[in-house]
Amino acid sequence: MTEVNVTDDRPSGMQGVIADWASDQRAFKGVPWGKAMMWIFLLSDTFIFSSFLVSYMTVRMSTPEAWPNASEVFALHMFGANIPLILIAIMTFILITSSGTMALAVNFGYRKNRKMTTLMLVLTAILGASFVGMQAFEWTKLIHEGVRPWGNPFGAEQFGATFFMITGFHGAHVSIGVLFLLIVARKVWRGDYEDDTERRGYFTSHKGSYNIVEETGLYWHFVDLVWVFIFAFFYLW
Repeated sequence: MTEVNVTDDRPSGMQGVIADWASDQRAFKGVPWGKAMMWIFLLSDTFIFSSFLVSYMTVRMSTPEAWPNASEVFALHMFGANIPLILIAIMTFILITSSGTMALAVNFGYRKNRKMTTLMLVLTAILGASFVGMQAFEWTKLIHEGVRPWGNPFGAEQFGATFFMITGFHGAHVSIGVLFLLIVARKVWRGDYEDDTERRGYFTSHKGSYNIVEETGLYWHFVDLVWVFIFAFFYLW
């Protein structure tokens, strides 16, 4: 038997890892650039939200003043009684439901069912807009009760600053997502992603592909996931 000597010229250590990934044609083969870029964007956004929530925990645990009781601050007076967190519970239910409709939109998009994809996208946008409307009502209520970024009548002054900053940043993400959903829904309905289309414009770089629906879904699921953490930190802690 003839022995064959194989010389491995690949670099070792981290340089070897980089060389492997840089030369591997299968690592990201078939992955649309839009999807890859969306993941990179969501990763960077994760760092921002994480920094906000860590800052919130640091401020809350270090302040000598009593932190406001969420059950009292976020209660609504209904049917002759104060019901704690009822509005927040409805908002959370709406946003989680919108994740289900978004998943259905992606599913129908893979099947190239224009009608159902459009319907699910529009329904998701309506749920998202309802969430933003309820959040605006919540802000209005707190402002009317005297809560400000520089103080509040319920306890620690930092409560207002952290609350408005984090929920406002998340609300901006939901609002942008609603606009994005409506734009994609309109393009799906017009048939901009069909094989025989001649339309061109924003978010229509590839004919015959509904990848943009999945990319929109990634963004929307991320927004929903972030709200779960905000809900736990602000309203349950």
